[in-house]
Amino acid sequence: MNVDHVFVCGNPALDFAATLRARHTLRFEMLVSPERLDAWYLEAGIVDALSPGGDSDVARAVTVREAVYELVTARRLGEPYDDRALDTVNGAARRPPATPQLTASGRWTEASPEEALSTVARLAVEVLSGPDVPLLKECGNPECTRVYIDRSRGMRRQWCGMESCGNKLKAAAYRARKKQAGAPAAH
Repeated sequence: MNVDHVFVCGNPALDFAATLRARHTLRFEMLVSPERLDAWYLEAGIVDALSPGGDSDVARAVTVREAVYELVTARRLGEPYDDRALDTVNGAARRPPATPQLTASGRWTEASPEEALSTVARLAVEVLSGPDVPLLKECGNPECTRVYIDRSRGMRRQWCGMESCGNKLKAAAYRARKKQAGAPAAH
């Protein structure tokens, strides 16, 4: 199964939290194997190379991902943080991160899955304690649960991304309007 990951949230930690799609309905899991987790780290640009991960790395990553999502949701709604979620993210952030190295051809980051996860946890700490907190929004598509940073003018963005959710909802609204306009008037 080759499914490319989507990065529309404005921060890799938010994109990581979105690797469980449609949380309220279908619950589509993107991190189904060590290979898919490794692919996410590579596609997100967290690392350039990764030592192979195992099932325990996936379990740990899913635990951290869920804690990140819980903290992001609490912050977005102005609710207090859950202590367990805080401990999970902070524990992962305390581990050594992926460390970039300078090579003759430029920057190169090689890491273990644990170092890559620590980097994601640190990014979550930064986004949840930084200036973008007031810009956090959940996608307007009821089937999508991505939280993104809305940097649009006037904070008017409604969807995580036009390609993934915006076009679908706009097309559905258009079809509904056309159907309603074509329906005979009731007397």
